Amino acid sequence: MDTREVLTFILAGGKGERLNPLTRDRAKPAVPFGGIYRIVDFTLSNCVNSGLRRIYILIQYKSFSLQKHLLSGWDVVSSQLGEFIDVIPPQQRISADWYRGTADAIYQNFYAIRDLNPQMVMVLAGDHIYKMDYQKMIQYHREQGADMTVACIPMPAESSVNFGVIEVNKENQIMGFQEKPQNPKTIPGDSDRISASMGIYLFNTQALWEELELDAKNLLSEHDFGKNVIPQMIKGKKRVFAYNFVDENNKPRYWRDIGTRDAYYQANMDLVKAKPEFELFDRQWPVRTYHSQYPPIKVQNADGGNGSHVPGAIFDSLLGGGCFIDGAEVRSSVLSTNVRIEKYAKVLNSVVMSDVVIGEHAKIQNAIIDKEVVIPPHASIGYDLELDRKRFDVTTSGIVIVAKKSSVK
Repeated sequence: MDTREVLTFILAGGKGERLNPLTRDRAKPAVPFGGIYRIVDFTLSNCVNSGLRRIYILIQYKSFSLQKHLLSGWDVVSSQLGEFIDVIPPQQRISADWYRGTADAIYQNFYAIRDLNPQMVMVLAGDHIYKMDYQKMIQYHREQGADMTVACIPMPAESSVNFGVIEVNKENQIMGFQEKPQNPKTIPGDSDRISASMGIYLFNTQALWEELELDAKNLLSEHDFGKNVIPQMIKGKKRVFAYNFVDENNKPRYWRDIGTRDAYYQANMDLVKAKPEFELFDRQWPVRTYHSQYPPIKVQNADGGNGSHVPGAIFDSLLGGGCFIDGAEVRSSVLSTNVRIEKYAKVLNSVVMSDVVIGEHAKIQNAIIDKEVVIPPHASIGYDLELDRKRFDVTTSGIVIVAKKSSVK
């Protein structure tokens, strides 16, 4: 298939309020993840690995960090071959409004679609962690003769309050959409599971324009693909199908919407398991990013002052370039680049971002430490949640978050 027939939009303009304070100074897709990556790298890598290399990234709030990362790390396509990864801020071509919803974001930029006149338009979220070959979804879309195809993943029925739920018939044609329902429609023949929307949409271009124009005229619409456009297309008798993101055994593949702080933390912890569901070391499907120049990782023993040596112990962890572990203990943790951990310190079950210094004898567990934080010697984080709530943000599951450049006493 000629991949130039498909134009891709990545929606990267959400405020990400549920990830505060990690999104205090940056857009959600720009939040560091997995030691050396940004969240948006995973969607972009899926595109490039799938051969989709005509990509517009729609930005909006707090986009400086995201733009800087994209300009530095994603100059990987050939403009001479008609490929591009371009950033589009709100243009206000249609109105003076910012993007009012996922559908409105595409509607306001339809001029960019007309310029290229693709057969199909793919709309992706920039804040999910997964690996997906979009070519398979495109092939399915064509085989069904669909006007729109929605990527879906089976989820336990009790989790419906967290997802947009797609109602399908036995042919996988979409018959309805429910937004975070208490009593969801389940998968035909499987009353224990729902079909959850992944926020991945593929449209025939003409059908997309017709539906966006119709939605724009609806003064009661929230201009959202799930809440408004899908029901509108169903009502209009358009062919809308669900594409199941499952393996050959009909088991859901790995996909995480890390829109909350606890989900973000758990997705990082997934990476340090002995046999992770999501594998970063897959040479057949590389995850690309921008790499700064750092020296090699160094782990050394600490001299106890009397000729004895305390080993620097590291277990089940990911470490970015430039890390220096000086006789400290690191277990089940993700360390970004240029992290320094001094003698006798302990870091357990934690996410530590770039340029953090952790002093001697400091203890950290069940925490997210944002960039450029200096934790003084003998400090303790994650051991007394009552005290931590007075100093930092603490999630509902008890994960302590130390904001970027915070002063830790």
